[in-house]
Amino acid sequence: MHPGTSRLSDITSLLEQDAGKIVGRLGDLRLGSHFQPIYSLSHARVVGHEALLRTRDAAGTPIPPPEVFASFKTAAELSRCDRLSRFVHMANFSAAAQPDQWLFLNVHPETFQKLPSMGQGGSAYLRSVQDHFNLPGNRVVLEVLESAVPDLSALEYAMGLMRAHGCLIAIDDFGAGHSNFDRVWRLQPDIVKLDRSLIARAARERRAQRVVSQMVSLLHECGAMVLMEGVETIDEALLAMESDADMVQGYFFGRPQPELMPTGHSPSTITQLYAGLGERRDQQRKAHRNELAHYRHAIGNAGVLMEGGHSMAEACHTFLQLTAAEVCYVLDNDGYQIGPNLWCAARDGRTQQGYEPLSNSEGACWARRPYFHRAVEAIGKVQVTRPYRTLHGNHMCVTVSYAFMQRAGDQRHLRVVCGDIAWNEPSAPCSAPSP
Repeated sequence: MHPGTSRLSDITSLLEQDAGKIVGRLGDLRLGSHFQPIYSLSHARVVGHEALLRTRDAAGTPIPPPEVFASFKTAAELSRCDRLSRFVHMANFSAAAQPDQWLFLNVHPETFQKLPSMGQGGSAYLRSVQDHFNLPGNRVVLEVLESAVPDLSALEYAMGLMRAHGCLIAIDDFGAGHSNFDRVWRLQPDIVKLDRSLIARAARERRAQRVVSQMVSLLHECGAMVLMEGVETIDEALLAMESDADMVQGYFFGRPQPELMPTGHSPSTITQLYAGLGERRDQQRKAHRNELAHYRHAIGNAGVLMEGGHSMAEACHTFLQLTAAEVCYVLDNDGYQIGPNLWCAARDGRTQQGYEPLSNSEGACWARRPYFHRAVEAIGKVQVTRPYRTLHGNHMCVTVSYAFMQRAGDQRHLRVVCGDIAWNEPSAPCSAPSP
């Protein structure tokens, strides 16, 4: 008998039927399966399920999975339980026979680290497992905590072996611990699951929301699909929509349960999100416009006054009197700053302590900044940037800008007047409409 077949027989002998489901028998423990649905936002339907361990003792009392794994004294015992739990999940998933769905399986880092030492036996073992459960590799997504595997070469080898058998690879809990884009770029996972803590924070804070959106964009550039897990509220669901996540998972869409959702299932919570997303964006745009209305008007008026021959100090006076206004400056047609900054009275020309090397910006080129190139593309219309980190201190700002033609003798030159506004992020986004 091949060693791979022997290992398979050893584990499958621990499987048994219980109330129509497959459970694993490990001493006094009974290991069962629950499945949480995973939905594609674009398709608005179920595309897979994550298998979750449900364990009971001899008396039928539930035991949380972390306690189960913590109870083992040796790595061999831990590995045996980890492998048995996956077999239970594969058996129950296969018995449900739902086509066109993935089975997401968590794999303990120890398992990945051991695969290189198995050599050709590892490949034979994987093939025998697939054949036994009649579960092709392309129906399986293996989830691994890449930060928990210190040997990146071993992880790459294991992932390559799994891919050779058709399996997809997902990196789990990205954004927690020591996760980084360098590993994502090197490992090239098919799916990256964003950590729940990122989602919860981004649903509360606009600044974190922008960071998560950029993170999703970068992961897409790395070639990975993005799955947001732990989505529990309407705001978190709308965040997934706004951030262009590919898939979602969480209580808002479906709780773990013994049965699989049928292929094609589309929860009302997804279809109603699209209308909610439009309303949310309208609310945010309106709130943003109202908050910046006085600054937009003042910088536009400054441009008109300068076009009419007023000095920069005269033209920008009204803008610099506004509560959060910090500084005004003028750029030429190539984006170079003409003259020094004109500061509000509170700053009195002083830069924030610690940022003195950046204080003198006369002659600096801001051509690559959105507030410049958007303004020159729409002369006579005020432009507003998204919040970004200022160079004048350790805070965020928003820039309003206005392009105009300034007369100098017989010639007219393009100029852009800009005004920076200190930006304090709201603690939460606009309230989301109910689905």
